[in-house]
Amino acid sequence: MTFQEIFKSSFLENVASVSLLDMTLALALAFGIGLFIFLVYKKTFSGVMYSSSFGVTLVALTMITNMVILAVTSNVVLSLGMVGALSIVRFRTAIKEPLDIAFLFWSIAVGIVLAAGMIPLAVIGSVAIGVILLVFVNRKSFETPYILVLQCVDQSAELQAGTFLENNTKRCAVKSKTVQRDLIELNLEVRLRDGGTDFINTLAAMEGVRSAVLVSYNGDYMG
Repeated sequence: MTFQEIFKSSFLENVASVSLLDMTLALALAFGIGLFIFLVYKKTFSGVMYSSSFGVTLVALTMITNMVILAVTSNVVLSLGMVGALSIVRFRTAIKEPLDIAFLFWSIAVGIVLAAGMIPLAVIGSVAIGVILLVFVNRKSFETPYILVLQCVDQSAELQAGTFLENNTKRCAVKSKTVQRDLIELNLEVRLRDGGTDFINTLAAMEGVRSAVLVSYNGDYMG
């Protein structure tokens, strides 16, 4: 065994397995497309609480996946070890919005495709997906729903308020009703006619009506 063989390092042999130009180009493209994914996520977010950390995670996930696949494609033995190492990883974070899953898979897919050298597929595919999400997620297929919390002192006031709402709203449906002594509380789904909320002032001033609270609802509605 020669002096060179003693100090021969397989670790140093892998230094040049991926060229500096390939690494720089792949990571730069991953950052650019990851930033595009983040902007699309920000524009299409329709949940209750916007999380900027999740948007940053999308950018980081694209670059991390790209880096991992670059290492895997440069060494077959490393790819087998990487599969075994990643198989023991478990994520416990709950996904609150179903659309967030699509953004996570989008980031991972872009990282894989870029590392495989399919740059046109990653760029054109990301633009197409972004346009589709911007069009369909932001499209309003129905009027903005509202929840009206109405408190009345008796049944006659309830009937009078119900007649008023039918004449001044596009749609009014009772979701729940609570009856107590000298108090009737109604939760109603309301669709406005022209977007105006002035009728709430008139409703609250009616005789027998204690209070009227109108709240915008951001949940999912069918029809």
